[in-house]
Amino acid sequence: MSAFLSSLGLAEIVAGVMIVALDAYVLTGGADFGGGVWDLLARGPRRDAQRALISRAIGPIWEANHVWLIVVVVVLFTGFPATFAALGTVLHVPLVLMLVGIVLRGSAFVFRSYGSREDAAQRRWGRVFAIASTATPFLLGTVVGTIASGNAGRALRRVAAVGGLAPFAEVYLTPWLAPFPLVVGAMALALFAFLAAVYLALAAEDAALRDDFRRRALGSAVAVFLAAGGALAIAARHAPHVVARLLGTPLAIVLQLAIAASAVTAIVALWTRRWRLARMAAAAQVSLILWGWVVVQYPWTIPGAQTIRGAAAPTVTLELLLWGLAGGTVILVPSLLFLYRTFATARVEPAAVSAREEG
Repeated sequence: MSAFLSSLGLAEIVAGVMIVALDAYVLTGGADFGGGVWDLLARGPRRDAQRALISRAIGPIWEANHVWLIVVVVVLFTGFPATFAALGTVLHVPLVLMLVGIVLRGSAFVFRSYGSREDAAQRRWGRVFAIASTATPFLLGTVVGTIASGNAGRALRRVAAVGGLAPFAEVYLTPWLAPFPLVVGAMALALFAFLAAVYLALAAEDAALRDDFRRRALGSAVAVFLAAGGALAIAARHAPHVVARLLGTPLAIVLQLAIAASAVTAIVALWTRRWRLARMAAAAQVSLILWGWVVVQYPWTIPGAQTIRGAAAPTVTLELLLWGLAGGTVILVPSLLFLYRTFATARVEPAAVSAREEG
């Protein structure tokens, strides 16, 4: 571990900042996408109440959460321009579809919240919101799986070898429509749904509604386990280096044990209705899985094609980027904390007033 830390340079620090921003996006924006999944799957006598809770939980901050994705894109473009260009080339199809999903999801949410109150319009925009919320995290997962599996690197080498003569499907479709990327996409969707259900169980004020999302959280925890097992089994055949990196080093073993511990803690906390502990454990589990991807890839940005240092921008660019990020953090983080606290307070106060009135 000490040798690893001593080997870190500017490029690794910038890459680490990018992963931290991606982690923040997963824990905030990812939960918003998961809320859309449960909006699509809302059922039972409390269906409307479930959707109302999802809308109330997402509404105040869903747009602000995308700032973390913007940070990831800016850091990648500025700090690792070669990787930005390569991924934008070989993965342009899923990336464009993902961006379309983000736009459709946000637009549909606004139109449903502030547009016509007619049932037909509400159903139409609700359907668009829910489907886009489901497709987008799946596509994000397929992109991650394509990179981690080495498929993106192979497609990039194919483009370099034959240029524009490469068959479109071979370079731009087959790499991310392969078994491993698709199962990672399913795992990402299950993780976001799990995270959202845990958050919503804590946010619910009605005991029956809270139990609705508790059951959904436990069910999605099983889905995460099955998807993770499927990903490991498929990786053993199609991407053996992923299995070797996930299970073959002391650091990887420690990481897997931490993931297992956080998963068990989250499930036990849900089972015993300890909502805040469940939220912390679920967030830790999702974050650790993301950092497991980092363990698989290090020191590559695109395995088999580009390394972190090989793809990094000049030193002066990295230094200026880090200074800019430091200055932006001083403004961004307090602003977001103030935003979250303001709207969290606004949601809690009406419930407190109502409880006093009933008393």
